[in-house]
Formats: sequence, structure tokens, C-alpha cells
Amino acid sequence: MHVKKGLGPVKIEKFLYGLYEERIARSLASQSIPRHVGVILDGNRRWARSFGEPAATGHRKGADKIADFLTWSEDLGVEVVTLWMLSTDNLHRPQEELQALLDIIEDAVRELAETGRWRLRVVGKLDLLPAELAASLRRLEQQTHGVSGLHVNVAIGYGGRHEIADAVKSLLVSYDEQGCSLGQAIEQLCVEDIADHLYTKGQPDPELVIRTSGEQRLGGFLLWQSAHSEFYFCEAFWPDFRRVDYLRALRAFSTRERRLGK
Repeated sequence: MHVKKGLGPVKIEKFLYGLYEERIARSLASQSIPRHVGVILDGNRRWARSFGEPAATGHRKGADKIADFLTWSEDLGVEVVTLWMLSTDNLHRPQEELQALLDIIEDAVRELAETGRWRLRVVGKLDLLPAELAASLRRLEQQTHGVSGLHVNVAIGYGGRHEIADAVKSLLVSYDEQGCSLGQAIEQLCVEDIADHLYTKGQPDPELVIRTSGEQRLGGFLLWQSAHSEFYFCEAFWPDFRRVDYLRALRAFSTRERRLGK
């Protein structure tokens, strides 16, 4: 391998990582790429704390990473990405931090919508968010309705238990509208019916779920949909997540035997 003279250590490192990335990318067969990837964007606050910065700095840095991740996903042939940007538990954070985070999330979703590249679906308990923010998110979602590119679920005010409860409520309403009695509803209720009322209805379940920051738990993310998902836990904080980290996750996914409970 020939490396040009005069390259500094940083440029050499980038050059070598570039070669390493492409080596992993070439090793991935197209049939091993998951259709749907879920990501828990974790570690923004700890990333900021490591630099002595306020939490908002980490949240902004994390928001800046999203477009890169979606571009990588698009290039690799992923069809659906679900980004967990705010949990229902996060809504209990100190008001000053929460308001800054909500503003950053709204800006991030607006920037994604304005690219015109990705079709957005907002998933979560929007009734728990400030009314103006919820309305803005719905408008931004509608703005991308005709986009045919990568589908992106932005999970905001999201909790897996809340989603399942909402799905059951929605299903019961549909039974009521059909004139079903409680007994008939109980008799008819099945797994497939609940799935049809989830926030992600009509989409494939995630084959791969990635969580950054070294934490090894789902925390309620896509509880129903992830029954047969493969999980990958990455040590990097979300703002530091690189394409090579993504490729490593996909490489790990491609080596696993997916029996889907059989």
C-alpha cells in the first residue's frame, strides 16, 4: 500500500479508516441488508459532559448526525429507519433541559423534511407534547407525504407500552364502530389485529436494532415489533457514531442465524 508523503497522523488515520470501511462494505451481501433498522440515539448528554458542555450541546451534535445516518442507510439499501429521539420517560427531565431538547428535535425534524429526500412518520404520544410542537410535527410529516424515498419514523414522546396500549384502544374503537359487543371483540381479537393498529402499521418489523453509548437494554423501544429483531450495542456515543460503526453492526447482523423463533 502506498501512502502519500506529507500526510499528517489525522489524515493517515482517516485514509486507513476509509479503506477499512470499504472492505467491510464489500463484504456485505445485498441480501444481508435489513429492510428496517431501529436506532436508539443514546449518549448525547454524556458526550456533552465529557467536554464540559451543557446537555443541549450534545443534543445538537446528535441531531446533526441524523442526516448522515439516513444517507448511509439509503446508500446501503435500507428501506425503513426508526429513530428514537425522545421517550416518554424523557418528558420528566428538568424543564429547562427538556425545552431545549424539544426545540432541537423540532429543528431536526424540520431540516429532515425540508431536504425532500425522506418520507417522515411521527410516532409517539404527541398528546403528551406541547400542543404547538405536536401540530408542527404533524405538518412536517404531511409535508413529506408524497416523498418516495427512505421511510423514516421519528419516535418522539414514544414508549413501547404506550404504543401497545394505544393499539389495543384503537382496535377496540374499530370493533365498536362495527357494532361488535365486548364478547364478540374478545372472541375476534388476535395478534395480527393488534399489529395492524401499531404506530408502524404497514411497515416491516425491524430486523436490526442498534443502541449507542454502551447501554445494553431496549428501554421499551419497539417492544412489539422487536420480538424477532437482532440487537447490536455500540460503545460509541451517538454524536460519535461513524459509518464504520454502522457497517460493523450490519456485518454482525449478516453473520447471525435468524431462526425467527423456529
